[in-house]
Amino acid sequence: MTKPRKVAAIVNPCAAGGETTRRWPELANLLERSLGPVTPRFTQSPGAGMTIAQELLRSGYDLLVAVGGDGTINEVANGFFEDDRIICPEARLGILPLGTGGDFRRTLGIPQKPVEAVKIISEGVPLLIDVGKITFQANDGKPESRYFVNMVSFGMGGHVAARAKNSLRRFGGKTAFLWATLVTFLSYRGRQVKLRVDANPAGLSFLVANVAVGNGQFHGGGMRPCPTAALNDGLFDVTVVDYAGAARLIRSMPVLYSGEIYRHPKVHHLRTSTLSAESTDLTQIEVDGEALGRLPLEVSILPRLLPILISPSSPLVIP
Repeated sequence: MTKPRKVAAIVNPCAAGGETTRRWPELANLLERSLGPVTPRFTQSPGAGMTIAQELLRSGYDLLVAVGGDGTINEVANGFFEDDRIICPEARLGILPLGTGGDFRRTLGIPQKPVEAVKIISEGVPLLIDVGKITFQANDGKPESRYFVNMVSFGMGGHVAARAKNSLRRFGGKTAFLWATLVTFLSYRGRQVKLRVDANPAGLSFLVANVAVGNGQFHGGGMRPCPTAALNDGLFDVTVVDYAGAARLIRSMPVLYSGEIYRHPKVHHLRTSTLSAESTDLTQIEVDGEALGRLPLEVSILPRLLPILISPSSPLVIP
């Protein structure tokens, strides 16, 4: 990429179970050897990454590096936008993945090793990816909007994220997620959901275990519910998993990770640029891994708008 004028790292000190704080001097040195001076900014509360990113972009920074997990990437990506427009079209987003799940980096092909990830930030090319916009009911009952880069899910995915969030202090990141997944699988009951998509504005009704609306392909720490999703095709892949009882859900786990999910008889695959969902049941949602609220929701797409640095040899690069 063209050498940036001003570089900042937006760091989640709690990422990787707090390991990021301990490793920051080493990571800062690694970034500065490749990029020159880097201004570090640390997030101290949920949503802080968004505000910090907006401040930096308005101050002339043209490369922001998100240091953390999927939630940190989401916050920094949200900071690139105001009123559905990108604040600084020349700016780039780099990713140094250090979180628990690491789902978005999988679709982008960004390695977990910091040395390799920093090399992509230094030598990479910008890929203009689609960005999703979601309007939903927040936990306080008020309507709220958010941008997302990877995936929105509701049903089991939302309930797992909410349970994991409530258990972080007791268990820590990865253990909290595994515990939440197990408890949700054993206790979850299907939600009756009505979906409206481009091809069927009148609506489709399902008794769902989970619905994933994918810009990216992975969520939940490596599950691949949207294996054919592309980041820059102007469409979401929507995967609906019918509810069929806890025992069958548990037996289906290998399929959820394998990338062969569309072969399952209880799975439906849709493609759309817009989606709305409603339910009379309490149905929680997660946005890029974060538990943010519940149905009803509306989702739309902003095509090829956010420049993210990827490897020049990536198959995602358009010749």
